[in-house]
Amino acid sequence: MKAPALISAIGGLAALMATASTAQELSSSQIERGRYLTIAGDCQACHTDIENNGLPFTGGRALGTPFGTIYSPNLTPDDETGLGRWTREEFHDALNEGIDDEGQHLYPAMPYPNYTLMSREETDAIFAYLQSLEPVHAETPENDLPFPLNIRMSVSGWKLLFFEDEEFVPDPDRSEEWNRGRFLVDGPLHCGACHSGKNLLGASQDDEYLRGGLLENWFAPNIRAGAGGGIAHWDTDDIVEFLKYGRAEHTAPMQRMGEVVSISTQHLREEDLRAVATYLKSLEDELREEEDTPDPVRLETGAGLYFDNCAACHAADQSGVPYFFAPLSSSNKVHAEDPSTAIRIILGGARAQPTDTIPSMLAMPPFSWKLSDEQIADLLTYLRGTGDRRAGPVSAAQVTEMREYLAEEEH
Repeated sequence: MKAPALISAIGGLAALMATASTAQELSSSQIERGRYLTIAGDCQACHTDIENNGLPFTGGRALGTPFGTIYSPNLTPDDETGLGRWTREEFHDALNEGIDDEGQHLYPAMPYPNYTLMSREETDAIFAYLQSLEPVHAETPENDLPFPLNIRMSVSGWKLLFFEDEEFVPDPDRSEEWNRGRFLVDGPLHCGACHSGKNLLGASQDDEYLRGGLLENWFAPNIRAGAGGGIAHWDTDDIVEFLKYGRAEHTAPMQRMGEVVSISTQHLREEDLRAVATYLKSLEDELREEEDTPDPVRLETGAGLYFDNCAACHAADQSGVPYFFAPLSSSNKVHAEDPSTAIRIILGGARAQPTDTIPSMLAMPPFSWKLSDEQIADLLTYLRGTGDRRAGPVSAAQVTEMREYLAEEEH
């Protein structure tokens, strides 16, 4: 081969190798971006049967709704039971429009009303990451839904009423950090899926945005952090610490929120968590109407129960111990309009999830064995009627209902 031809061949080979290297770098970069978005979306939590020690992303987790039980599908690239035969277009349609690879409507237990805010590049990145996982054959159990909700076409009517296919549009009058925070809260993090009130058909209500919502008999509290909000007394650092380390001066994330921190938010970049905090701090709320002073007899009884059972950890004045035992006088769980979470924690106990930074596990013991329904109601009525933010009394019937629900769950 003559020198000019040899030089040309070598040049062509070098260009081909450079192109291949660039493509590999782009692929790796896309997968890493997808991994980060998958973590932000907390996909692993719902798509892992945690209670039965299922493998990550293989689905099968039972998701309780007011309408029945929905089981999460397998997200690994298995050809028969997972995403192995899906195309990028089909995956984008699932996240953007709530339609699966067979053209069927997805139930909005999968938060596509939030994921629709993500761009095509972002959904493609998530798909690339999921396709990089080890394929696992895992059948998804049949959903347990009554007629006609078991017919997926019924979801089309729900979408016509409550779903809007839209992409995130930044507010030009707000900072880049604020816009990033709003995108994360409303998009991948889908905070409103739990923390916003729902109507009778399970759709988020605009006027209840991040003011708290009931899910599987847990009441996710008000997380508006501006004036009058449920966490108005938290500053930006408090919110970042809570999401990053699983501990904050005011409380620790427990149960389902503990999962969110453990699996998702602790792994996010601090600048993203600060953007979330900046956005939440901008959300003000209306002050609740003053509650009537509870029955003095119930307050006195509740105070005695508190000193006997709670004061050792939470202090006589309810101020708690920062980063260990929550101050109850300002707790947005205790003083939520719906007392479900507070009742549930007293009955069944709770534990804070360990994180990479703080691996110790805080726990509160259950009191169902010790306190009657009437005693728990009086205790909570005292706490809700004497703190910094007053809330209505709790009845023994509410406690009885929760006790029965928890007994059914155990079986």
